[in-house]
Amino acid sequence: MTTTVPAGRQLTFTEAMVEALEFAFAEDDGVFLMGEDVGVMGGVAGQTRGLHARYGDERILDTPISEAAFFGLAAGAAQRGLRPVVELMRVDFAGVVMDQIYNYIAKIGYCTGGRRRVPMTIMTQVGNPLRQGAVHAQTLYGTFAHIPGLRLVAPATSHDAKGLLRAAIRCDDPVVFFFHSSLLAIPYGLGVEEWTAVPVAEDDYEVPLGVARTIRPGDDVTVVSMSHTVHDCLRAASRLADDGISCDVVDLRTIVPLDVDHIVASVRRTGRLLVVDEDYAFAGLSAQIVASVLEAGVSLAVPPARVARAHVPIPYSLPLDDAVRPGVARIEAAARALVA
Repeated sequence: MTTTVPAGRQLTFTEAMVEALEFAFAEDDGVFLMGEDVGVMGGVAGQTRGLHARYGDERILDTPISEAAFFGLAAGAAQRGLRPVVELMRVDFAGVVMDQIYNYIAKIGYCTGGRRRVPMTIMTQVGNPLRQGAVHAQTLYGTFAHIPGLRLVAPATSHDAKGLLRAAIRCDDPVVFFFHSSLLAIPYGLGVEEWTAVPVAEDDYEVPLGVARTIRPGDDVTVVSMSHTVHDCLRAASRLADDGISCDVVDLRTIVPLDVDHIVASVRRTGRLLVVDEDYAFAGLSAQIVASVLEAGVSLAVPPARVARAHVPIPYSLPLDDAVRPGVARIEAAARALVA
């Protein structure tokens, strides 16, 4: 870790989100934003800062705390030709709006034989560096991945935050954009790490949905992750490299559709698989990734491994939370066990 100024144009994660939204607003008059505190306040994390001053109440709508109502409004607007971006303040609050998401937004395209589309982006904050316990720190990637009809993205860098949000808003299907609380200040925060300081182009661009990338090449073990835990995987990979263990770190970027081909190609080469997921291990995304690799007929040198949250509510206690969440030490130990 270093405190030197990184090369290239740097934006924080939240600044990258704002820039993506600004390009979307300029491109299409049908794009509008709604949610709790997204207007005058600029979002609880600054992810919509400045947009209300520029576009006003017609396109930036502060809503009451009534998620089912404004998600339904957005779904109707999307079917009438608009492109709403709707914020669910925290993914933990999804229960109050799940009927709209699960039974309407995700399924209306199928139920109408494609005659109606819902080009709607749902932005929602996941994780919590403040460790605020059971109902303010979940990720719930697996919960949403179980819903057919949704696309899911979970960027790990400011560059990908901008590009994936642009792609999400342009998509004609509903997309859930997960942004992690622990990433909002990168590439700065506690200090710059080389993999966080990815230059963000000033021009408009997309990162295509459904395309993973290898963020650190290696030969001994494939490590697959997404969002915040990508950074923990890279920290663990740096430690392991000191002992001659080479990790091929894959950043999913998109959860649905899952880039199985990219994962399989890496595992065929390394012969070992470690999946790291901040969501719950039981019936989760990590299990789906392992199953996809095994179903592809990949020959493994050793059984695959997973590092994910234990199947318990997230504790407030820091020592207890550290015991049940993925972290650098657990990732490093799991990788070492695979190559032992």
